[in-house]
Amino acid sequence: MNQLKKALGVLWMVAGPLAIYYLIKTAASEIAKKPVIDTKIQWGVFIIVFIPIAIGLVIFGYYALKGEYTEE
Repeated sequence: MNQLKKALGVLWMVAGPLAIYYLIKTAASEIAKKPVIDTKIQWGVFIIVFIPIAIGLVIFGYYALKGEYTEE
């Protein structure tokens, strides 16, 4: 079970930056489709709110990989 936790730690560490990348990519394409201020504000808020969540995923993955969640 501990090996699974460590493997999933790598998954979380990769998922955080990947999610930010796709979010920014989607935001850029949506803003390009409809470049009004409402769309820019909406996607800006989405990105600002999600970046700390993604950073938390990376930190959680780091600690899982490090073995902080192992049962002794």
